[in-house]
Amino acid sequence: MRKETSSAAAPPAARLVEVGAEHDGQRIDNFLLRLCKGVPKSHIYKAIRGGQVRVNKGRIGADYRVAEGDVVRVPPLRLPDPGAPRPVPAAEFPIVYEDEALLVIDKPAGVAVHGGSGVSFGVIEQLRAARPQARFLELVHRLDRETSGLLMVAKKRSALLGLHAMLREGGGRKHYYALVEGDWVNDRQHIRLPLTKWTTPSGERRVRVDHQGGQVAHTIVTLKRRLGAYSLVDAELRTGRTHQIRVHLASSGFPIVGDDKYGTDEVRQQFARQGFGRMFLHAHSLTLPHPLTGDTLELAAPLPAACEKLLKQLETA
Repeated sequence: MRKETSSAAAPPAARLVEVGAEHDGQRIDNFLLRLCKGVPKSHIYKAIRGGQVRVNKGRIGADYRVAEGDVVRVPPLRLPDPGAPRPVPAAEFPIVYEDEALLVIDKPAGVAVHGGSGVSFGVIEQLRAARPQARFLELVHRLDRETSGLLMVAKKRSALLGLHAMLREGGGRKHYYALVEGDWVNDRQHIRLPLTKWTTPSGERRVRVDHQGGQVAHTIVTLKRRLGAYSLVDAELRTGRTHQIRVHLASSGFPIVGDDKYGTDEVRQQFARQGFGRMFLHAHSLTLPHPLTGDTLELAAPLPAACEKLLKQLETA
């Protein structure tokens, strides 16, 4: 049982709470979460980092474990405003690789990588909510919302800068699987079509081939499997333009199955009726030097179950 005494300051004021035997050995963050019901976890960690939470008049870290008899200074922590935006739900994603500098996850389709454009939050906001103790989490690159697969997140600024430099210089290898309409002709083909961004009258962002003022874009496409009226291909990005693989394939006459911007509506609707309601584009392989050590990283993410199921259906059709 804990004893509680009021501070002399006018409300809202800090409280001094004595730790009872039932909480002996509990982490300070969990102790405060139980004590301050409804307060977002991010507020708790911010108060600890800022030195507003003290134990026996001294600063502590979020991993400190309280002991019976400790006196904890609990600062005034406000509950969320009912009219304020809903807090970002914390979420972790399948981890393919992680060390002190870099996190690589297997992003599911249908999840944006960051908030904006009508999306209130994305992967990076959810990771930050799930890891409030992390001092630095930043996206290294982006994947379209409907694209699944390998996504890099830097855990140190030095790693972020190193990876950005590597990507600018064309270092590393990023490979994607795409299921396209049509019978892909060449076993291996280089697509070099310059791309430019534009906005539709409704305000939607798009990308198109622009031989006059477009940015250089290079994709290497390798045939993996013929599936009747469709083909499974591997697309290697040699540059990293927005929607590059999608536009390169569509402009070559082989749009990606399920692509709602550059694909065929009839095909997308056909597969949706069969239960496949996403774009078939998956970042499956990543080879790059580690941004701090220089060691070669070879990472892979298997095709999602829904994609594997569709391939089997097409093989037996």
